[in-house]
Amino acid sequence: MEATQESAAAGTIAGNFQIIVFKQGEEEYALQIAQIKEVVITPNITRMPQTPSFIRGVANVRGNIIAVIDLEEMFGLKRNETQQAGKNFTLVVESEDLKMGILVHEVPNTLSVSSKDFDESVNVINDSRMNSNYIRGIIKANQRLIILIDIFKVIDQEMLSTVRRSVA
Repeated sequence: MEATQESAAAGTIAGNFQIIVFKQGEEEYALQIAQIKEVVITPNITRMPQTPSFIRGVANVRGNIIAVIDLEEMFGLKRNETQQAGKNFTLVVESEDLKMGILVHEVPNTLSVSSKDFDESVNVINDSRMNSNYIRGIIKANQRLIILIDIFKVIDQEMLSTVRRSVA
């Protein structure tokens, strides 16, 4: 028990945990379920002027105005043309500092993962545009490789200010 608490404090993952899996481009990405407040069908998005292209705009989700982020655009991923025709979904994420939506093109699904199927040794992959390493690791699920990201590390302070301005 003590080792599990120490590893959680150090940011490592121990035991079993749940993730939400979604596609971005041709790849599967995931967030830990604790980072997601809810999943909704994407409402109308109002584009905001003078915001980066990856901020699709703002939307009204249950009376809350949130910024909607397109990770495909942000990460420079190739879009799958078949994804464009269907309904989009928004993963609503929330922290003390921020509430925003992540645009996804398929119904996300939940997956329970054992820490033995999780590989944290991906520190060699860094995005020079980001201040911190937002990739937590790779999950091996059957024949699939799923990239686990920390959404709150994807959004750096500069982007946080931009997102806040877009919903102000």
